[in-house]
Amino acid sequence: MEKTLYMLLLAAHNIAAVLCVAAPFYMSRISNARSKYDKRVIYDMDRLMEDVITTQPQICWAALITLVITGSGFPFVHYLFYGAFKELTMIGWIALAVKLSAIGGMAFILYWGTFIYNPRLKDLFAKFEPDSKPDPDIEQEFFALRKLRKFWCERCWNLGLIVLVATAILRWS
Repeated sequence: MEKTLYMLLLAAHNIAAVLCVAAPFYMSRISNARSKYDKRVIYDMDRLMEDVITTQPQICWAALITLVITGSGFPFVHYLFYGAFKELTMIGWIALAVKLSAIGGMAFILYWGTFIYNPRLKDLFAKFEPDSKPDPDIEQEFFALRKLRKFWCERCWNLGLIVLVATAILRWS
């Protein structure tokens, strides 16, 4: 029973960890592809981009919450079967601290993306029309904010990689 619980937790935890890396990675890829075009609104392309990118935070939140819940479950499964929490090596404690710091950083970035950047980008994009030239000031603010969002999503991707590495270290310490 212990191995089954552990296996289920580990599978969910690993999927969540991979999603924490995949979502910002693909957001970065789509942003990099778009940056090869003019810095002017190409309505249909930008509409699609915003639709795709603004749905990412829900996936990221679900993955991050799953990561925390399943990660918290590992010590409790051990406690349930052995009556004590598993001891970690010094490397294990360091990996845990690094992993939790990276998760905290990801949550902070995700908060800003979800509640600050995306709503503002949505408001700015609503001012654009498919067949008309946008106000240059609004267009400039739109692309500046997109660039900032891309920068932070790339940092989130880096933090996700740290989570993956720390997860592997924790598994064996």
